[in-house]
Amino acid sequence: MEPQPERSLPAISMASYLRLVRANRNFRRLWLAQIVSEIGDWFYTLSIYTLLLQLTGHASSVALALVLQVLPQTFIGPTAGVVNDRLRRKYVMIAADLVRCGVVLAMLLVRSRSTVWLVYPLLLAETVMAAFFEPARSSVIPNIAAKGEVLIANTLSSATWSVNLLIGASVGGVVAAFFGREAVFVLNALSFLTSALLIGGMHFAEPHAESAPPLRPRDLVDFSPVLEGIRYVRNHRTLLPTVFAKAGELMIGPSWVIFTVLGAHEFAVHWCHVDAARGAMLGMSILLGGRGLGALVGPLVSARWAGRSDHRLQLGILFGYLTVALGYTSLGFSHTVWMASACAMLAHMGGSTVWVFSTTLLQLHTDDRFRGRVFSADLGFSMLTIAAGAFLCGRLLDSGVSARVVATWTGLVMLVPAGLWAMGMRMGKGRAIQASTGSG
Repeated sequence: MEPQPERSLPAISMASYLRLVRANRNFRRLWLAQIVSEIGDWFYTLSIYTLLLQLTGHASSVALALVLQVLPQTFIGPTAGVVNDRLRRKYVMIAADLVRCGVVLAMLLVRSRSTVWLVYPLLLAETVMAAFFEPARSSVIPNIAAKGEVLIANTLSSATWSVNLLIGASVGGVVAAFFGREAVFVLNALSFLTSALLIGGMHFAEPHAESAPPLRPRDLVDFSPVLEGIRYVRNHRTLLPTVFAKAGELMIGPSWVIFTVLGAHEFAVHWCHVDAARGAMLGMSILLGGRGLGALVGPLVSARWAGRSDHRLQLGILFGYLTVALGYTSLGFSHTVWMASACAMLAHMGGSTVWVFSTTLLQLHTDDRFRGRVFSADLGFSMLTIAAGAFLCGRLLDSGVSARVVATWTGLVMLVPAGLWAMGMRMGKGRAIQASTGSG
């Protein structure tokens, strides 16, 4: 394949985000759907993790919940990719939202240690739906936004995710502490219903679905489209390393377990004489709030710098990995909840930059007819490392290793993907020079 030319991207200003939301009705509806569903998700995640820790007393129960929220996306990814490249992605998102609404309402049945097992199959069902929804959402961005708006759309979506985390984690802890988990579950179910209604009002062309043959049941177990997608990625020098970029964020899985344990055991907050369980939720809320603030600031700052070229997007991913390493290494030495929250903020400034920049590179370089499979692979690889990291973290904590030590080693391990990405950039640059010399 011929080397891809450097793409010049426009400079990004705050007015760019406002203009996109005001002028682009389809993106505005997708953005509003993201806001309502993600705030509900953060309320819900906080309640699920603290519920499991309270009823079982084991960090590994939280790790298992996280594994069930992410790992199935790796295995269902090939099927989800084929479905998203054959059907209208708008309908895939609506169906996934409606199913998740019912799944979350079923969480109301979990009320004691004897019924805690229900959490796991319900999380599994919700995860399968997310495996169809998320690649569809990423894939439609180039269909509803102009080429020059793709990075703007991704940065705004990431900033929104971060604000939702900040609001959901901070307010969610308060809501769960004072109104109960049942209220949180109902609110999250309603958020999925609202998201489905908003997406239903979108109107845009989906060329891949118009030219694709009808999807038959046997196509769901036909892996020839998957192999075609693998060949497509393998032959593209930009896509091949980038599809693994999110998988290099090795801190995501351990972070949920670390924040839950640190919030409950070391940084529990005792405001207004709240009990231990509620203080644990408030401590975790502060840590997640720092994470959300960092994830908000990171892409907003880095996108202004990187908006010119693919090379800067790739370089930003390297800087992102290194920032994560510094943040988590420092987290292990934090002595107050506010210091720990600041370290989480620093780390996830880098982590969200990696996420946004890799997504943008994939969208800019992937043909529409392959986009569902590429983003399913992107998500699947990421979910695999998240699940493995969460499982290993839970086992280490239950074996007696302190959460501070695990946090520090998580930061040090992040130097591995940073080194691999640097090597990949160097090799890619060498191939580009060799190709240009040969063509000259």
